[in-house]
Amino acid sequence: MEVAYLQTPMGMAELQGDENGLASVSVLNEEKPIGIIPEVLEDAIYQFQEYFQGTREYFDLKLNPSGTDFQKKVWDALCEIPYGKTVSYLELSKKLGDPKAIRAVAAANGKNPLWIIVPCHRVIGSNGDLVGYAGGLHRKKWLLEHESPAKQMTLF
Repeated sequence: MEVAYLQTPMGMAELQGDENGLASVSVLNEEKPIGIIPEVLEDAIYQFQEYFQGTREYFDLKLNPSGTDFQKKVWDALCEIPYGKTVSYLELSKKLGDPKAIRAVAAANGKNPLWIIVPCHRVIGSNGDLVGYAGGLHRKKWLLEHESPAKQMTLF
């Protein structure tokens, strides 16, 4: 598994992957030396840079996250949430066919190994509140504002 680091507006990101695809992207609470970017991760780094510059709204990468079948089903549904939009955990549960599975959907959302690429930050509480983000609510707020079509306003 190859590793690369990228400085982002929200901290250092760690990307892991190989020829089978990108396995994980996480934001760290510590700095790491950038170093040489492995060839298998160059496109992912490039696409992240475009995202943070505001010129990319979706990622076109080969993905290879580890998870259960249910988690992967939830992550696939997350990828269908359009850039600049949000859904509630309840809406997501209903879309997946079981509104009673809201806790399981939220748990799978929290296990998302592909920060930003699988946009779990686009899931909010039914009342519109920012809730449940492993990277910290300050990062979730930043991402939603970054993706907002009304850049001069804050959402929360």
